[in-house]
Amino acid sequence: QVQLVESGGGLVQAGGSLRLSCAASGRTFSRYVMGWFRQAPGKEHEFVAAIRWTGGSTDYADSVKGRFTVSRDNPKKMVYLQMNSLKAEDTAVYYCAASTSGTYGPYDYWGQGTQVTVSS
Repeated sequence: QVQLVESGGGLVQAGGSLRLSCAASGRTFSRYVMGWFRQAPGKEHEFVAAIRWTGGSTDYADSVKGRFTVSRDNPKKMVYLQMNSLKAEDTAVYYCAASTSGTYGPYDYWGQGTQVTVSS
């Protein structure tokens, strides 16, 4: 079993920054891929970024490339999403997820989400 808890969401002005954190606990993570997703009101779930627990290779949605950075701290079992140059369209509930197969999906475990609101 894997537990994921996000934190760090909040209200920020357009152009500002936020860092989301995801605390992971439970089973070992060496093969996992950790992902960030978001869902805005009235919109579908959207992939944002992902990182391999081992090796640290990353993947990003085109909409956030150059603005968001995903990273991890293996000893602390933490995953982060640094979000810069935020836009109103980044407003959403952001979720941390774990893919235990070691591939970029499907994701087996999900956190409860943290709200990010960007005011224009």
